[in-house]
Amino acid sequence: MKEDYSKIIIFVVCLVFLFSAAATKVGAVPTQEDQIRLYLKQGIEKAFNLDNKAAGIYIQKALELDSENPKAYSYLAVIHLFFYEMSFESKERDRNQELMLRNIDEAIGQGEKRIEKNSNDGQAYFAVALAKIVKIRWAIHQKSYFVIAQETSNVWEYLEKARQRNPQDYDIYFLMGLLHYHIDYLSGVTRFISSILITSGNSQKGIQELELAAQKGYLLKDLAQSELSSAYLNFEKQPAKALPFARELKEKFPNNYNFLFALANILSELRRFEEAFEIARQIERGIQGGIPPFVVQLQPRYNQLMGRILFTQGEYDKAAEYLQKALKDTSLYNARVRVLAFLRIGMIHDARKERKQAEEYYSKALEVEGGEGAAQIEAKKYLNTPYEPPPKP
Repeated sequence: MKEDYSKIIIFVVCLVFLFSAAATKVGAVPTQEDQIRLYLKQGIEKAFNLDNKAAGIYIQKALELDSENPKAYSYLAVIHLFFYEMSFESKERDRNQELMLRNIDEAIGQGEKRIEKNSNDGQAYFAVALAKIVKIRWAIHQKSYFVIAQETSNVWEYLEKARQRNPQDYDIYFLMGLLHYHIDYLSGVTRFISSILITSGNSQKGIQELELAAQKGYLLKDLAQSELSSAYLNFEKQPAKALPFARELKEKFPNNYNFLFALANILSELRRFEEAFEIARQIERGIQGGIPPFVVQLQPRYNQLMGRILFTQGEYDKAAEYLQKALKDTSLYNARVRVLAFLRIGMIHDARKERKQAEEYYSKALEVEGGEGAAQIEAKKYLNTPYEPPPKP
């Protein structure tokens, strides 16, 4: 009897285990929302690896599951902004701009519709905020201050509402960190207006929010890591903190030459010159041999990189030669390259106590259209206070 009773118990336990396993499998079946998120993630990763076509295919798959999903449209806008900024051909640039603006309008329109139906839809608030930030970045390129003022008026409100409704969505902190950090580095009237229309700048808080997104984000984790790498290198002057992000991004996205350039710059600032030169040689071989993803349009950027490494070494004559070569290219897509070259040549003149020539180059750096960023901020600083080279190690 006891034996029969034991068999019954074992049988029941086995049934419970089987039902539990079955329930776990059923529970593991992805929902439509999970599948959409996965497609969006795959699309963003393909874009980061400079595979424009594959990126679009994955986002379109997300839209096939939900053709009115505002988040999918906002990420399409992000991808087209990315390729708009990286385009070498004017036709390609114009096409990406057209698609970006179309998807921004769609994201905002679909997002507002969902908010009208459900004021607690945090995903809709996030999608609208992301689309507006993409439009603001584009408007900055265009110097369209009316659009900037129009889109910034309620973007922070949407981000706050998104966070309140979805506090575990750490991608939100990427956008918040981006705004907190960069508004803090704006100057004069621009910073004042931004603090009124958006939020007050706070670089320390911005870094903390970007770190959180880089650790726990899902769709924007890689973007947060890229932003942190840039911030630590160019603004915070802490290349050691930028290094692990750059290494990870380079390994994950081998076709994205941006991370190769970034890694070489970081290694140079860390005075690891052999490693920096080896990456530069790799870039040069790729350009000269036409090895994808390298193209001839990257030659000025390579020249600027070599100039930076040699400058950091204290080889001012050789550095100036490369930097002057970089300045020969006047294309729009290399505007920031020219700003960096003007900046470094100005710093060389300051290091040589040639203040008048240094001021001329800093002024030229500030005059470059489309070259906004850390280099122009530095040029403005050194225009007021001469650059002084650090003591030799």
